[in-house]
Parts: sequence; C-alpha cells; structure tokens
Amino acid sequence: MANKLRSKDFNKIGIHSNKTISIAMSILKKHYKHNTIIEHLEIIKKVKDEPQNYIQDAVLASLAFEFHEPIVKAIEPIALNDRDVVLNVFGRPLIKDNAYEQMKTAMRLPVVSKAALMPDSHLGYGLPIGGVLATDNTIIPYAIGMDIGCRMSLTLYDVTERFLKMHEHKFMQSIKDNTAFGISKVVRFQQEHNFLDRDVFNETPLLKKLKSKAARQLGSSGSGNHFVEWGLVELKNDEHVGLPAGHYLGLLAHSGSRGFGASIAKFYSDIASKESNLPYNMRHLAWLDMDHTSGQEYWLSMNLAGDYASACHDQIHKNVAKSMGLKSIGKIENHHNFAWKEIVDGQEMIVHRKGATPASKDVLGIIPGSMTDPGFIVKGKGNIDSINSASHGAGRRHSRKETKSRNTKSAMRKQLLQNDVALIGGALDESPYAYKNLEQVMSYQTDLVDTIGKFTPRIVRMDRDK
Repeated sequence: MANKLRSKDFNKIGIHSNKTISIAMSILKKHYKHNTIIEHLEIIKKVKDEPQNYIQDAVLASLAFEFHEPIVKAIEPIALNDRDVVLNVFGRPLIKDNAYEQMKTAMRLPVVSKAALMPDSHLGYGLPIGGVLATDNTIIPYAIGMDIGCRMSLTLYDVTERFLKMHEHKFMQSIKDNTAFGISKVVRFQQEHNFLDRDVFNETPLLKKLKSKAARQLGSSGSGNHFVEWGLVELKNDEHVGLPAGHYLGLLAHSGSRGFGASIAKFYSDIASKESNLPYNMRHLAWLDMDHTSGQEYWLSMNLAGDYASACHDQIHKNVAKSMGLKSIGKIENHHNFAWKEIVDGQEMIVHRKGATPASKDVLGIIPGSMTDPGFIVKGKGNIDSINSASHGAGRRHSRKETKSRNTKSAMRKQLLQNDVALIGGALDESPYAYKNLEQVMSYQTDLVDTIGKFTPRIVRMDRDK
C-alpha cells in the first residue's frame, strides 16, 4: 500500500522535502509493506515529532536524521578582567609601547593574577618577549612560546686567554665541526643521550610520534638568535658558583627544543584555541586547565621538551669540548621560555616566563649580550615584584626588517673587528645594531639580580653561515 501514498499526504503532516519523502517511501515499501496508509503516516509523524527517539533505530535512523537538529552548546564569550591586576614594569623607558600594550592585553585574561615586564622586553607573538605571567591553575602555551625550554648554558674551563689566541683556528674549527644550525640541520655524526631512553615518550600519541624527530635533531641548534660561542669569563668571589674568583675560558650556548618543542607548542595551542572563545586579538593567549587532560598532557610534554633542550646543550658542550681535549670545571645554566609551579603572594601559581630569566634568591643565571657585547653571570635576589625574574638578554631595539634596512654588512664587520670577535655565520638581522645596550638594561634590574661574572665573546657561531 506504500505506493499509494502521495506527496500531498506527507504535506498534510508537515513534510515538504522531496528528499525526505523519498527516504520515507523507501523505508515504508521495504519494511512496512503490510501496514495501512494511516499506519504509515502515523509512523512517519512519530519519527518527525520525536526524531531523537529513533536515532539509534536500525530501520528508521536515516529518516530520523532528516528531522533531528543536534543541540549545539553555544560557547559562552569569555568574560575578560575588569579588575586591576598588578603589572610591575622594569625599564619602561627601554620598552616600546607596542610591547607594553601587548602585555596589558594579556593581563585582561581572567586567569592572570600578577604580571611583570622585563627591561629587555619587545613585541612577541601572543605575549611580549620579556613578559612574565602568573596564572591560577592554568597554562598558556603561547605565553611560553614555540621554542619551549629555550635556555642558556655556560661551561667553564681552566684555560687562559693566551691559549685561546694561540689556537684560535682550532677553536673555530671545533664549533664548525660539532654544531649545526637551522630548521632542517642536524649534527653530522650519531648522537647518543640517555634522554632518548625515557619511558615518558609512550605517555601520549604525540610524544611517541615525535621521538624520532628528537633523536634526529639531538645536539643541534635553531636559527635566529641562537648561538654557540667561545669567550672569556671573569668571575667574582661567590660561594654559589663553586669556583674561585679569576679568569676562565667559557663555552656559551643559546638554543631550545628544536622541532620537538615547536610541534608540542603548536599541537596544544591549537587545542587551547578551540576550547576558548577569546576575542580575535587575544586568540593566541588561550589557556589549558591544569585539572583537565589537555592541560596535564601539555605540562608533561613541556617538561619533556625542557629536558630535551637541556640534553641538546649537553651534547653541544660535550662534542665541542671533546674536540679540543678540554675538561669542564663548572657549569651554569637556565631556561628562559618555560613555566614553573611557584608560590606567588602566598599561593601556588603557574609562572610563565617568555624570554625571562628565573631569579629566585641565590639562583644563578646567564644574561647574554649581542654577538659583540659582553653578557653577565647573575645571581637572583628573589624580588617578588618581578615574580622572581630578570631579563633574558639585551632585547631587540629594532625588528629584523628594520635592522636589515638601516644597517649594513660592512658596518657589522667593522663592529666585530673593533671588538675582536670572529663570526661564523650570523645574518645581518642579528647585528649588534639590532639590540639594546645591555649595560643600560642591567641598570634597571639592580633590585632583581647581582652581577657575579662577565662573559666576553671571542668566537661566535650562528645560523646562515656561507
């Protein structure tokens, strides 16, 4: 009897779609051919009126989906801060307005409890470089950045300046032969480190997938402002260093977690963005709740990326020093793109440092200069106003584009010559001209750190060597 039904019969019960009528006719003809027309219409009307009851029905599901409108839960707009959050700024005259305003925007996040801006600050992606944020039980992937665990490490050797000058060519060769810079570059010989034996790689599908990339890039460095350099170290008397005051040779490296960390950052930042409804200009500041799976996975992965960056530095220092037959007598190191659980104003917070050096009481760190300017070994004072932080370098004074348009290679070579620095690689946009005066930057953070040593570069390697 199904074939006696007409479109007007369906129209009477509120069904006008030819597609829907066709699906209904097909079902009735196949499964209800012995029922009456009235029974047919009753069946169709029940499915139309209560489609949710038939979504799992083996026969009527396809018809039910014609009427079913899934309930889409609207994502509530995130209410931004309308209260005052403490922002302590160090070296405001050195900080451009765009970086300052970027930090003010980040402070409107409802999860932010306190913030600080270091004197080397400049415009970043999501959060300015030199920005420090304390949040309540949440973590913001882009407040740490793509290069998770980017860090400084300085190894000290009991070698004189005279020895360095006598064997300058060998020291240059030691860096050329045992380092690699750039996105796709790897060290030319097999690398081994117990980091790769850790079971944590099996904790998430992403980490398992990234293990081969980590193994391949172990011991290499990124591009941009990453470097490996030989230089002269002058130490003051300080019990926390563990060495007497005097002059030493130092091998200083600056790099992070390579493609391993970048992949983690992108993966979890995308998750955070999808789970939030921030305004367009704040989309890169989406956060993950530390009580949720995604937040816990990111925390695990971030810490592993930090350990990977440390392992890369281990390999760099070991490989370069081994080629010169040198043995370490001391090491100083610190992360500056990372997050830590710390007590802030009496409460545990997640402290994000994007381009900022940890400076808790008596904690050692390194604040480098440009390729020609000396950097400093520092000891933290534990200043809560800066959330126990200090600058991570001199900070850019000019953008890469501006540096290339206003500076020249000949001017850069002249500055290198004047400062007795041999450069391997290094692009014009990393010229000393691009950076603020580190002495001036340091003058704004005397309440944050004590200076206990100086590193003067002599042989510098960076990316883009010819």
